[in-house]
Amino acid sequence: MNPNARSFAFNPAASGFVPPQVAAQIAAQQQQQQQQQQQQQGGPQQQQGGGQQYGAYNDNYQQQQYQQYQQYAPPQNQGGYARGGYGQYQQQQPYNPAFHPQQQQAYHPQQQQQQPPQQQRQPPAPASAPAPAVAAAPAAAPAPAVAPAPATAAAAAPAAAPAAAPAPAPAAAGPSTTAESSDVGKGAVAKRKEKVDKKVEKAQMDAEKVLEETKKVTDEETLKDLFGDKAEDMKSHLNVVFIGHVDAGKSTMGGNLLYLTGMVDKRTLEKYEREAKEAGRESWYLSWALDSTPQEREKGKTVEVGRAYFETGKRRYTILDAPGHKTYVPSMISGAAQADIAILVISARKGEFETGFERGGQTREHVMLVKTAGVQRLIVVINKMDEPTVKWEKERYDEITGKLTPFLRQSGFNPKTDVTFIPVSAYSGANLKDKVSADVCPWWEGPSLLDFLDNLALGDRKIQEPLKMPISEKYNDMGTIIVGKLEAGKVRRGDTLMLMPNRNMVEAAAIYNEMEEEVPAAISGDNVRIRLKGIDHDDVSAGFVLTDPKKPVTVATQFEAQLAILESKNIICAGYSAVIHIHTLSEEIVLPALLHYYDKKTGKKSRKPPQFAKKGMKIVALIETAQPICVERYVDNPQLGRFTLRDEGMTVAIGKVSKIHASKDAAAAAEAADAAE
Repeated sequence: MNPNARSFAFNPAASGFVPPQVAAQIAAQQQQQQQQQQQQQGGPQQQQGGGQQYGAYNDNYQQQQYQQYQQYAPPQNQGGYARGGYGQYQQQQPYNPAFHPQQQQAYHPQQQQQQPPQQQRQPPAPASAPAPAVAAAPAAAPAPAVAPAPATAAAAAPAAAPAAAPAPAPAAAGPSTTAESSDVGKGAVAKRKEKVDKKVEKAQMDAEKVLEETKKVTDEETLKDLFGDKAEDMKSHLNVVFIGHVDAGKSTMGGNLLYLTGMVDKRTLEKYEREAKEAGRESWYLSWALDSTPQEREKGKTVEVGRAYFETGKRRYTILDAPGHKTYVPSMISGAAQADIAILVISARKGEFETGFERGGQTREHVMLVKTAGVQRLIVVINKMDEPTVKWEKERYDEITGKLTPFLRQSGFNPKTDVTFIPVSAYSGANLKDKVSADVCPWWEGPSLLDFLDNLALGDRKIQEPLKMPISEKYNDMGTIIVGKLEAGKVRRGDTLMLMPNRNMVEAAAIYNEMEEEVPAAISGDNVRIRLKGIDHDDVSAGFVLTDPKKPVTVATQFEAQLAILESKNIICAGYSAVIHIHTLSEEIVLPALLHYYDKKTGKKSRKPPQFAKKGMKIVALIETAQPICVERYVDNPQLGRFTLRDEGMTVAIGKVSKIHASKDAAAAAEAADAAE
């Protein structure tokens, strides 16, 4: 041995051979060291060769270099030189993770999970020990370059000067992922909301269906209790009012319906025809079935509300023939207040429709009045289609319906759900009972008038509510007899009732139907006559209301109401007087004060009272009557809470009762109700 020779230190990093026992020991030490570093620093400590840190610990430095090299180095040593811990240059080994992908993943699983690929710290290439002096050997050919393997997710640049990999640029034309996610999220929320809404709607429909079925069963039980076995054979009742301009053919239609349904026999009709011919009114003989007074037959105009009754195979009908002339509008209002549906009769004759539909005609006013009276369903009958000027032409029918539809919509009727148009000839009877033949009217595919009425759905009859029967008329026949339609509730023969507003206790001694046949009871919707016991004839007036003594109707002399001003010759100020038409009552009223007005643009109610009101305005006013009247808030009872104001032969305003001022009469009525209980 040469004592001057340089000492030889074995550097495992300079060799590609590692014994298996040493490799296992190194791997265990490396794993333990990495765990300690992760606990202290939250990640593996990346050590780089060189520096004074390792100058005093040569053995440890060599071991660390060996461990790092064992982890990352390829089998063959390549690369440049780096300064080591001995102050000497050692061969730098380039790092290529493709040589040990499995080993790298096994040693750094936590590092790969915690950091995204772009931000993972890359280990430095360890500096190799100086190459040992070996015996002379023949020069070996340089090792062939190893083809680079595909980079893994953890691959990075060499650690000698690690550069952060640039983030990939977003696609220029691609949509925003955040926007797409937002849109997808909104769509999902909308779908969930739609599903919830459908479930709620279905639940509401199911609840309404159950409620309707319950009401139906309850009403059937009530009918059976009132009428016994006859309840199953009872037909539903419908009150129909005929409205329209004078000479449109209302009475003629009513008379022909009575004849076609067998209520007027042929001999009686021939008698009417003969008498009408003698009076010079030959074409009006059908109307004489309803126009029964000499005055009506002489003038050919209905003065009072004609009343008639007929039956079909499915229903019972009460016809209310309202006057068409503007002089008798108050009578028309009284008839409309008792109706379930209205039939607007229009003349298709050239010139007659235009006259009735113009401002001076009664068509417009009648439509508005029946809507105010509470009629929700309107049937527009285009009459006189057989006239020589018409001849069942579809063009004339379409012209009339086209002009009427916008006006009806403006009046509050929905043309799709509330209005039905039917062409007829009242004089010949075409399309009244039987459908008009295709030879006469090939374009009409709808039903006849009676077919439509028989299949018309009826609303809730309110049989279970307290009795309310406004009185339309009275007469004396072996006692006081009142006439009217039951708006709610039921009445039996022998019931003790209260007649409002005077709080008279009376007894229903007898009940008569439309045919003047005595019946044991009547229900909501029936138009009946009741003989009262316990009251004088002079103590009863039209506009009184027969009620349940336990829950009588409200009585007042002052109430607040919302008014829509339709027409007025002068401005309306505090102190204005007019005539109110509410249910079957006509009474003079005064407006002591105008309380608020509604802004046309915003619809909001003003705080300050208006100085006056004029056409087109909506206001809130205080209304006062000279005598107590029966009235209810509109929200509580629409039929007793809506009204019309008329003055100087014109309809000035329509209104709804919004608030009732308490009075001594109301307190007295409450005391009477307590006494009745």
